[in-house]
Amino acid sequence: MKKILSILILLFLTNCSTHSVKLGKKCTKLASDKTYEKSFIWIVNNETLNDFENKINKENCIENGEKL
Repeated sequence: MKKILSILILLFLTNCSTHSVKLGKKCTKLASDKTYEKSFIWIVNNETLNDFENKINKENCIENGEKL
């Protein structure tokens, strides 16, 4: 229970700084070696927020063969 609470507090504190927390399954595009990254929690710099949405999104998960 303490670990879950600590993670939640960390997420809220991170959201108050120069970074944003993006929740939900998102993936990168498939690389040339057939690998990609996926996660349910992404911590993104606010300065690169628009670029993040273009590169890492739910549509990439579908293209990579993931189920949403």
